[in-house]
Amino acid sequence: MTRISIYDLDETITRRPTFARWLLFWVRTRAPWRLPLLALQGLVTLAYLGGWVDRARLKRMGIAFCMGRAERGAVEAAARAFVARELRGNVLADALAAIASDRAEGRRLVLATASMDFYASAFAEGLGFETAIATKAGWAGARLMPGAPGPNCYGGEKLVRVEAWWATQGVARKGASVRAYSDHISDAPLLDWADAGVAVNPAPVLAKMARAREWLVVRWR
Repeated sequence: MTRISIYDLDETITRRPTFARWLLFWVRTRAPWRLPLLALQGLVTLAYLGGWVDRARLKRMGIAFCMGRAERGAVEAAARAFVARELRGNVLADALAAIASDRAEGRRLVLATASMDFYASAFAEGLGFETAIATKAGWAGARLMPGAPGPNCYGGEKLVRVEAWWATQGVARKGASVRAYSDHISDAPLLDWADAGVAVNPAPVLAKMARAREWLVVRWR
């Protein structure tokens, strides 16, 4: 039987969300002259929290303000450095223990996250995952573009992306064992699709859903 574990990233493996941390890291290490634009992104974040800006636009504007048309090689190098730092100080020890346990069981490890692919891939590599399914950045040749070519890898779209990846694997879903981990109710479609859903440090609304749908609830530190 093929056994696969699918992990969300932000606040499932990491202690804190990664996108704002990435933008700050990029500006500090690669583009300090963009610091005033980082402040503008803070206003966009407030607009997002107020419901006036959606997640996809939040990301597009963050990339536009803080990264511009960055060169691909520079982005990839910065992503590796960023992830190395995050793995030292922004991951949950219990998440790492769960990943190690799943690996010891012979489970294939997949990262499925709304985070941008250029650093999600570095997380997958650093954690020893097989692949990362993430929000795709837009590129024009070797230059980053603010817009993303596809939808934000979030909510139901994440499950669509996971199923699209699955279709390339030559594995029958019926004969596989899938375990999915997430901290957020937006991943309910993925947790339902899995054979075993795991709600990580859930907020009350997710904890209530987990009880109703018999998902495992874990408290990771």
